[in-house]
Amino acid sequence: MRTTRKAWILLVAALCLAGGLVAPIASATGSDARPIRCTASGRAPITVVFVHGAWADNSSWTGEVNELLRDGCNVRAADVHVQDLAADAAAVANFLRTIPGPVLLVGHSYGGAVISNAAAQVTNVVGLVYVDAYEPAVGEAISDLGGATSAIVTHPASELFEPIPGAPSGQQNLILQQTAYSKYFANDLPRAQAVEQWATQTVASTAALTAPTTQAAWKTLPSWSFISTGDQIITPQSLLAMSHRAHSHITIFKGGSHVTLVSHPQAVTAVVGTALSSLLHNSK
Repeated sequence: MRTTRKAWILLVAALCLAGGLVAPIASATGSDARPIRCTASGRAPITVVFVHGAWADNSSWTGEVNELLRDGCNVRAADVHVQDLAADAAAVANFLRTIPGPVLLVGHSYGGAVISNAAAQVTNVVGLVYVDAYEPAVGEAISDLGGATSAIVTHPASELFEPIPGAPSGQQNLILQQTAYSKYFANDLPRAQAVEQWATQTVASTAALTAPTTQAAWKTLPSWSFISTGDQIITPQSLLAMSHRAHSHITIFKGGSHVTLVSHPQAVTAVVGTALSSLLHNSK
């Protein structure tokens, strides 16, 4: 379903009227490229830590990592197994404890739930960036937050997933079918690249996707949200609603997909840069 610019203006206006959108809404393009400022005089450098989503891996962030390294930033990526949300959050928290100084934590999709929980377990995270990501509240599972028109909701599981044997009783290990991956998950990537991404996806457990969030660090930390209007996995309406609730600073990218982080890394990196600049300017 294609959303017009007028429809987006009306949607944003409705959100503002419904609850008072306190965070600014910006726009982004695929060519948003400028040097990223990662340090400031008298301030400790901030390390950017990326957390990938389900049916993906750390290679999702290759473009953003390269952009930030080119600008001299400290960058790391934390791997998650998407088998148990609490275990993934604890593993990321332990990884963060090895990093000296402040951290800006960036999550995509399921990674948004991971960073929301992990950041609450450590003391060195100073900000959160959600990239087409879930921002769940305590008690919410991401499986309930994709939105009414999400492809995950509107299409039967038999058309979307391929079960992988070996899951514990009552759970399923799933990967996305190739057609579903290209059509709904990575719909703005060239076909060959989408197939390559599909071929290297990680297995996700329904136990992780349906687990309730126990901590929501966005309640106490500043956050930024990058929203793609072309996301068919988490609807833009759902992304906006979660971002509004978290008082995130919102950037809307016209187009893209659920993997705009792969197709337009410069636009995503620009939002990370905005977060870094704000944190460095406001840090004590």
